[in-house]
Amino acid sequence: MTDKTAVYPGSFDPFTNGHLDVVERALGIFDRLIVAVAANPEKRQPLFSVEERVHLIEGALKGHDRVEVSSYTGLTVEYARSRGANTLVKGLRAYSDFDAELQQALMNRKLAPDIHTVFLMSSFAHIYVSSSILKDIASYGGNVSDLVPSGVARALKEKFR
Repeated sequence: MTDKTAVYPGSFDPFTNGHLDVVERALGIFDRLIVAVAANPEKRQPLFSVEERVHLIEGALKGHDRVEVSSYTGLTVEYARSRGANTLVKGLRAYSDFDAELQQALMNRKLAPDIHTVFLMSSFAHIYVSSSILKDIASYGGNVSDLVPSGVARALKEKFR
């Protein structure tokens, strides 16, 4: 029997407790999970570099031995194939997330019919949290320590010092 490996792609700028929740839910389904930080130069300038995001996520996932954190460029489906995964995991908070993620999943299916997308709902505790809202709050000195892993909270405080 082969291991079931999935890729959880995203910008993760920054990684939140909602992302952590999706990782833990995915580990209940898959044998191995690759958290893949998209290094997308076309997107607006991120707060954290790709290297910083990978480091922060690794810190948040310390002790999760079935998780690997890496970065990638290019098409997500091609990255998944290159890593031996045939499933993408996407987290959803609200209907607006579903609309955008559905379009992306359908295009991924067109590009790679052998790659499946699984949507996992965030728990209620994290449904209102987005990376952009967190960055906004942190930029004004607001406390986000209960919304992100401790290493991310420290990094946000440092960035906006």
